[in-house]
Amino acid sequence: MKISTKGRYALRIMIDLAQHTQDTAIPLKEISERQGITLKYMEQIMPLLTKAGYVRGFRGNNGGYLLSREPEGYKVGDILRTVEGSLAPIACLDDVPNRCERQEHCTTLKFWEGLWKTINDYVDSVTLADLVNDSKK
Repeated sequence: MKISTKGRYALRIMIDLAQHTQDTAIPLKEISERQGITLKYMEQIMPLLTKAGYVRGFRGNNGGYLLSREPEGYKVGDILRTVEGSLAPIACLDDVPNRCERQEHCTTLKFWEGLWKTINDYVDSVTLADLVNDSKK
Protein backbone atom coordinates (compact mmCIF):
# COMPACT_ATOMS: atom_id res chain seq x y z
CA MET A 1 0.00 0.00 0.00
CA LYS A 2 1.30 3.40 -0.95
CA ILE A 3 -0.50 6.63 -0.12
CA SER A 4 -0.61 8.89 -3.16
CA THR A 5 0.03 12.60 -3.32
CA LYS A 6 -3.73 13.11 -3.25
CA GLY A 7 -3.98 11.34 0.12
CA ARG A 8 -1.04 13.24 1.59
CA TYR A 9 -2.38 16.56 0.36
CA ALA A 10 -5.89 15.83 1.66
CA LEU A 11 -4.44 15.36 5.14
CA ARG A 12 -2.40 18.56 4.86
CA ILE A 13 -5.49 20.49 3.74
CA MET A 14 -7.57 19.13 6.61
CA ILE A 15 -4.81 19.95 9.12
CA ASP A 16 -4.51 23.46 7.70
CA LEU A 17 -8.25 24.01 8.05
CA ALA A 18 -8.10 22.76 11.64
CA GLN A 19 -5.14 25.00 12.49
CA HIS A 20 -6.68 28.11 10.97
CA THR A 21 -10.25 27.73 12.16
CA GLN A 22 -12.06 31.04 12.05
CA ASP A 23 -15.64 32.25 11.96
CA THR A 24 -15.23 32.79 8.23
CA ALA A 25 -14.45 30.34 5.48
CA ILE A 26 -10.82 29.96 4.47
CA PRO A 27 -10.16 30.61 0.77
CA LEU A 28 -8.38 27.84 -1.14
CA LYS A 29 -5.78 30.36 -2.23
CA GLU A 30 -4.66 30.86 1.40
CA ILE A 31 -4.39 27.12 2.00
CA SER A 32 -2.57 26.72 -1.30
CA GLU A 33 0.01 29.35 -0.35
CA ARG A 34 0.61 27.94 3.13
CA GLN A 35 0.79 24.32 1.99
CA GLY A 36 2.54 24.73 -1.36
CA ILE A 37 -0.23 22.83 -3.15
CA THR A 38 -1.45 24.10 -6.50
CA LEU A 39 -5.02 25.38 -6.68
CA LYS A 40 -5.66 23.02 -9.57
CA TYR A 41 -4.72 20.00 -7.44
CA MET A 42 -6.74 21.26 -4.50
CA GLU A 43 -9.76 21.67 -6.77
CA GLN A 44 -9.59 17.91 -7.41
CA ILE A 45 -9.43 17.05 -3.71
CA MET A 46 -11.98 19.45 -2.21
CA PRO A 47 -15.06 17.93 -3.91
CA LEU A 48 -14.16 14.55 -2.39
CA LEU A 49 -13.87 16.06 1.10
CA THR A 50 -17.05 18.09 0.60
CA LYS A 51 -19.07 15.13 -0.68
CA ALA A 52 -17.93 13.07 2.31
CA GLY A 53 -19.23 15.84 4.59
CA TYR A 54 -15.80 16.64 6.05
CA VAL A 55 -15.78 20.25 4.87
CA ARG A 56 -18.36 22.84 3.94
CA GLY A 57 -17.73 25.06 0.94
CA PHE A 58 -18.99 28.61 0.52
CA ARG A 59 -19.06 30.66 -2.68
CA GLY A 60 -18.71 34.37 -3.24
CA ASN A 61 -16.44 37.14 -1.96
CA ASN A 62 -16.14 35.51 1.46
CA GLY A 63 -16.01 32.03 -0.04
CA GLY A 64 -13.81 29.21 1.06
CA TYR A 65 -13.95 26.14 3.27
CA LEU A 66 -14.57 25.25 6.89
CA LEU A 67 -14.38 21.93 8.71
CA SER A 68 -17.83 20.45 9.26
CA ARG A 69 -17.00 19.38 12.82
CA GLU A 70 -14.29 19.63 15.44
CA PRO A 71 -10.88 18.08 14.57
CA GLU A 72 -11.45 15.33 17.17
CA GLY A 73 -14.32 14.07 15.02
CA TYR A 74 -12.14 13.01 12.08
CA LYS A 75 -10.20 9.76 11.89
CA VAL A 76 -7.18 9.87 9.60
CA GLY A 77 -8.28 6.51 8.16
CA ASP A 78 -11.63 7.93 7.05
CA ILE A 79 -9.95 10.87 5.32
CA LEU A 80 -7.46 8.61 3.53
CA ARG A 81 -10.12 6.10 2.45
CA THR A 82 -12.23 8.98 1.11
CA VAL A 83 -9.52 10.13 -1.29
CA GLU A 84 -7.54 6.90 -1.79
CA GLY A 85 -10.21 4.22 -1.67
CA SER A 86 -9.39 1.00 0.12
CA LEU A 87 -6.16 0.76 2.09
CA ALA A 88 -6.00 -3.00 1.54
CA PRO A 89 -2.46 -4.19 0.77
CA ILE A 90 -3.72 -6.68 -1.84
CA ALA A 91 -6.70 -6.53 -4.20
CA CYS A 92 -8.51 -9.67 -3.06
CA LEU A 93 -9.14 -8.12 0.36
CA ASP A 94 -11.27 -5.44 -1.28
CA ASP A 95 -13.95 -8.05 -2.03
CA VAL A 96 -16.31 -8.86 0.82
CA PRO A 97 -16.60 -11.76 0.91
CA ASN A 98 -13.19 -12.57 -0.56
CA ARG A 99 -13.80 -14.04 -4.03
CA CYS A 100 -10.24 -15.08 -4.78
CA GLU A 101 -10.18 -18.57 -6.29
CA ARG A 102 -7.02 -19.37 -4.30
CA GLN A 103 -8.40 -18.15 -1.00
CA GLU A 104 -8.74 -21.61 0.55
CA HIS A 105 -5.19 -22.58 -0.46
CA CYS A 106 -3.43 -19.24 -0.06
CA THR A 107 -0.56 -19.57 2.38
CA THR A 108 -0.14 -15.80 2.68
CA LEU A 109 -3.77 -14.66 3.11
CA LYS A 110 -3.62 -14.56 6.92
CA PHE A 111 -0.49 -12.40 6.71
CA TRP A 112 -2.16 -9.90 4.35
CA GLU A 113 -5.30 -9.83 6.48
CA GLY A 114 -3.18 -9.14 9.57
CA LEU A 115 -1.30 -6.35 7.81
CA TRP A 116 -4.57 -4.79 6.64
CA LYS A 117 -6.00 -4.96 10.16
CA THR A 118 -2.87 -3.31 11.56
CA ILE A 119 -3.04 -0.55 8.96
CA ASN A 120 -6.74 0.10 9.62
CA ASP A 121 -6.34 -0.04 13.39
CA TYR A 122 -3.52 2.50 13.26
CA VAL A 123 -5.03 5.01 10.83
CA ASP A 124 -8.35 4.81 12.68
CA SER A 125 -6.66 5.44 16.04
CA VAL A 126 -5.28 8.83 14.96
CA THR A 127 -7.54 11.87 14.71
CA LEU A 128 -7.10 15.15 12.90
CA ALA A 129 -6.75 16.75 16.35
CA ASP A 130 -3.82 14.41 17.09
CA LEU A 131 -2.03 15.58 13.94
CA VAL A 132 -2.68 19.23 14.76
CA ASN A 133 -1.37 18.74 18.29
CA ASP A 134 1.71 16.90 17.00
CA SER A 135 2.48 19.77 14.63
CA LYS A 136 2.57 22.21 17.57
CA LYS A 137 5.35 20.26 19.28
